[in-house]
Amino acid sequence: MNIAHLLLGSSQEFRDQVALARGMQAHGSYRDLWRKVSVMSTHLRVRFGLEIGDRVAFALSNCVESIEVMYAIWHAGLCAVPMNAKLHAKEFAYILENSGAKLCFVTPDLATSIAEAAQDASALKEIVDVTTRAYSFMAVGDPSLMTDCEPTDPAWLFYTSGTTGRPKGAVLSHRNLLAMTLNYYADVDRPVAGGSMVHAAPISHGSGLWNFPMLARGVTQVFPESGKYDVPETVELMNRWPDCSIFLAPTMVKRLVEHSVVGDLKPGALRLISYGGAPMYVSDLKRAMDTLGDVLCQLYGQGESPMTITHLSRAMHALRDHPRWEARLASAGVAATCVEVRVVDEEGRRLPAGEVGEIIVKGDTVMSGYWNNSEATAKSLRNGWLWTGDVGAFDEDGFLTLKDRSKDMIISGGSNIYPREIEDVLNLHPAVAECSVVGRTHPEWGEEVVAFVVTRPGMTLTSAELDQLCLENIARFKRPKDYRFIKALPKNNYGKILKTELRTLL
Repeated sequence: MNIAHLLLGSSQEFRDQVALARGMQAHGSYRDLWRKVSVMSTHLRVRFGLEIGDRVAFALSNCVESIEVMYAIWHAGLCAVPMNAKLHAKEFAYILENSGAKLCFVTPDLATSIAEAAQDASALKEIVDVTTRAYSFMAVGDPSLMTDCEPTDPAWLFYTSGTTGRPKGAVLSHRNLLAMTLNYYADVDRPVAGGSMVHAAPISHGSGLWNFPMLARGVTQVFPESGKYDVPETVELMNRWPDCSIFLAPTMVKRLVEHSVVGDLKPGALRLISYGGAPMYVSDLKRAMDTLGDVLCQLYGQGESPMTITHLSRAMHALRDHPRWEARLASAGVAATCVEVRVVDEEGRRLPAGEVGEIIVKGDTVMSGYWNNSEATAKSLRNGWLWTGDVGAFDEDGFLTLKDRSKDMIISGGSNIYPREIEDVLNLHPAVAECSVVGRTHPEWGEEVVAFVVTRPGMTLTSAELDQLCLENIARFKRPKDYRFIKALPKNNYGKILKTELRTLL
C-alpha cells in the first residue's frame, strides 16, 4: 500500500481535469501531475541517492509545488517531514536533525532559515529551492515505477510540540493516511470532480492533510499566489474556482465573516468550511452560519490521530430546532466513524455520560508512535489506545465537550503553543528567577501568550530584553504579547505553580 496510489487512480479517472492551480491560473492536469511526480521520483532515488524509508523534509509557503513534492516523496517510497513555515531556524534545525532528513525542499522566503538550520543537521545532503532551475530540472527525465510500500511504513512524520519543550515526531503510516481519507468521505463530505479546494491555511497541517480526499476525487487544489491567507484573495479564488472546500482555523473563519468582501461571494462558490485547531465561540459560529449558510463542519483531532477524533457535521450544525442546539454547537461533536473514543479515569476505566475525564482514542488513524522516542510513545500509547491528554465529557447523545486542553496548551490563530517551550527560553536570561506562561483570551486570535516573570534580587529586566531573547530562539508567533513582572509565582503545598491563579489575575 502506497498512498501515492490515490494519484495514480486520479490520473486515470480524471486525467484531463485541472489538478493544481496557482491563483487564477491552472497549473496542470492530473495526467500532467502524475507524470511529473513519476519523473521527480527518479531524481529522488538516482540523483540524490535516497533509499526507501529515508526522510525528506519541506519548509514551504503554500504553493503548487508542495503537492508535487509530497507525492514524489511517496512515489519513491520515502517519508515526508512537513515543517511549519512559521518556525524559527533553531526549531527547523531540531526537526531536521531528529528526523535525519537527507533532503529539504524550500521556498525562497524560508531559504535563509533552512540554510542556517542545516548547519546543525548532520544527515542533510542538499536543500532545493522550488523556484530554481535545480527544481525545474526534476521534471526532465524518464518516469519511474511507483515503489511498493507496506501499510505500516512511515509516510508522514509530523512534529508536534510537547511539555518538555522539545518537539515529538508523530509517525503516520500509509494506512493511517488512507483511513483518514476514507473517514473524510464518511463524516465530512464527498467532494465532486471539478470542484476545488483553496489552501489558505498552512499546507504542513490540516489543510495539507485534506489534500488526500480532494486529490482522490479529482478536485482542483488551488494555492494563493501570496502563499498565505488573505481574505479578499481567498474570496476571489472561491469565485474563480467554485464549489470550493477550505480548511480554516476558527479565527480565520471569523476574519472571513467580518470582512466586507464576504458579500462578494457568488452563489455556489463556497461548498464547505471545515474548521479545527480550537473550538469556536458559539456567538461567532452563529454569525458565520447566518452569513455563509450551512457550510461549516468542525473537526477535533491531534497530530497523533489527524483530523479524526470527533466531528460536528454540517447537518448537526443546521439542526436549529433541536432543544440542545447551542450546547451541541459548543461541543466537538460525536466520535469519528473510523475510531472509538472514550472518556476515562486515571486507571483507564470508562466514565459515564456527564463525568469529566481524559479523552482516549483507538483506530486505524492513530499513529504508530513517536519517532525515536520510546519513552513518549509508551506514555501516550497504552494497549492500543492514544491518551490525548485532553479532558472532556460525553453527554447522553454521544456529543463530546472539551473541558480543558492538555499540558496547558495555548491555541492562538489555530496554532498550538506550548508554554514550556517559551518558559525554557525565558529561563535562559540570567535575570529571570522564575517564570510561567499562560494564555489570555483574545477577540481575534482566540488566545494570546502572557508571561509572568520573577526577577532575581538586585537585577533589572525589561520586556524588550525578553522579547529579543524569544525572537532569537523561537518562532515569532509564540513569543509573549505581554510580560507581567511579579514578586512571586503562586504555588501549592508541593511547590507546583498554580496557573489557574495566574489566569485569574488576568
